Amino acid sequence: MRRFLATAAALALMGASALLSYRHGEQAGVRQLQGEANHRLDLFASAVEGMVKRSEHVPATIQLNPEILALLRGPASPARVAAANSYLRRLNAHVGSLAAFTLDVRGVVVASSNDSHPDDSMLGTDVSFRPYFLEALSGRVGRHFAIGVDGRIPGYFVSHPIRDGAQVVGVAAIKISLDPIDQTWAMVGAPALLADANRIVIHSSYLPWRYTALAPLTLEQRVDMQLTRMYNDMPIQQFPLVPRLDQQAERQRIDEQLVLTRPLDGMDWRVMLFLDLKDVRHGALVQGAMSAVAAAFVVLLVLVLAQARRIQRQRREGRRILESANAELESKVEARTQDLVDANAQLTREVREREQAEQSLRAAQNELVQTAKMAVLGQLAAGITHELTQPLGAIRTLSGNAEEFLRRGQMDPLAGNLQIIARLTDQMGNIIQPLKAFARKSDAVHGATDIGQTFSNALFLYGLRLRKMRVNVINACAPGTVFAWCDANRLEQVLINLIGNALDAMAAAPEPSLVLRAGSFARMTGGGRWTWIDVEDNGAGLSPKAREQLFEPFFTTKAPGAGLGLGLVISRDIVRGFGGDILVSDRHGGGTCFRLQIPAEGPTTP
Repeated sequence: MRRFLATAAALALMGASALLSYRHGEQAGVRQLQGEANHRLDLFASAVEGMVKRSEHVPATIQLNPEILALLRGPASPARVAAANSYLRRLNAHVGSLAAFTLDVRGVVVASSNDSHPDDSMLGTDVSFRPYFLEALSGRVGRHFAIGVDGRIPGYFVSHPIRDGAQVVGVAAIKISLDPIDQTWAMVGAPALLADANRIVIHSSYLPWRYTALAPLTLEQRVDMQLTRMYNDMPIQQFPLVPRLDQQAERQRIDEQLVLTRPLDGMDWRVMLFLDLKDVRHGALVQGAMSAVAAAFVVLLVLVLAQARRIQRQRREGRRILESANAELESKVEARTQDLVDANAQLTREVREREQAEQSLRAAQNELVQTAKMAVLGQLAAGITHELTQPLGAIRTLSGNAEEFLRRGQMDPLAGNLQIIARLTDQMGNIIQPLKAFARKSDAVHGATDIGQTFSNALFLYGLRLRKMRVNVINACAPGTVFAWCDANRLEQVLINLIGNALDAMAAAPEPSLVLRAGSFARMTGGGRWTWIDVEDNGAGLSPKAREQLFEPFFTTKAPGAGLGLGLVISRDIVRGFGGDILVSDRHGGGTCFRLQIPAEGPTTP
């Protein structure tokens, strides 16, 4: 096995040497080939730019000619057309373009240097669909490749707006021939192509590549080509290397080819050069083979001299490493065992402490809830006293009358007074019973809670204050219609806090109005039925800053001494204990709306 491993290592070293040498030779050959090709590509790009761009300024000068402006300003008389055509023929002969022509704002050719062969520049031809016309009409310089409408002669169209003052009254355009490019293909020394902004090959040293698409055409592109007729009715096929060709990469390798891409300055064209790498790879293979042979001699010599010594050294080293690893492993096992014991003890202490802290927190929360209930009862003491004073006074009067009737022996009036006293006693019991239930200290017990009945209990406690403030109370939830899964006593405390806050907010309102609503809905996230409860007032509302701090402990908008700022904090904790939450928003027309969202049903047992 050792001999096999040594032989495998030697072969691997030879292979790595050959591979590195091959890659180095290939990279060096590619760099050299790319450097030479980049130079030729720069010369070709400069030549193409010079051929095309030397005439780009011509359309901008056409608007300076008075015959052109006179033709576009007034009626197109034969004399004006002839004068404009004569000027354009002289200009076209001077710059050497295929045609120079002028279009009106409708896209119709009104003057042209071309009077012999059909093309975009023929008099009367409508080319309003051409992009170069549309861009110039919008005030920009248009530059586009296109094939002539009737003549089928490809060319590079450059257009410029003709302005009469600030108004565009026409378009000047020239068509530049691409035939001189054929004479420059020889300087690149390899197959090359020119592609326009639509990634269509418009010119190539290899004829089958012309009018092929370097990328799959979308439906929008095909429709746009049909509308603009930029390539006339030429069938656009796919380029042979479409699935693997990246038009944006300046350098890429595809199989046995190196593809160099160069954008033409100031144009929406790209030139792509395809270089054959077969000779480069052949040279790299020869260099790699020579490196492998040299590495083989060196490896064999080293293996023969060091084999015996390496084996002995490896044995000693292996024994030493094994002993050291064994000792280290035992030490780590002992240390990890002790750490595990300590961590287990620490975890046990933390669990005990957290359980005690949770019990203390729960007890403190219950005490805080009970304290808040007692504070509310203290605030309502005056109203409760008023509610009980009238029945007590009536009982005192009726009992005196009953005593007099008994002395006189008048039993029928006596029985009537006793019946009234009994009814007033029941009425006082009905007043005291909700107070006893509200003031009772008990743990939260969740169940189906009647929202309408809870509204009634909360409103009863504020009865005197509501009548004194002449509040218009709208209770839109009747008992027995809407239910929620929560503790009824604590939900009543939350509603009492919210109603009390609403009454404080409406203290200065001319016509205070309190609206209580409830309903149910199906929650989109999490599922299940939920109950919503709204408490709305038409008070002064809340400022953005107050809304941000609304649920912070000890924050209050009331006057000093009027509140501790704990009512909403306790209410939110109670509602979250139900599994719900409290939301606050501005009421339409002024005021504030507090919305409670509570599960409508209890958890189901599988």
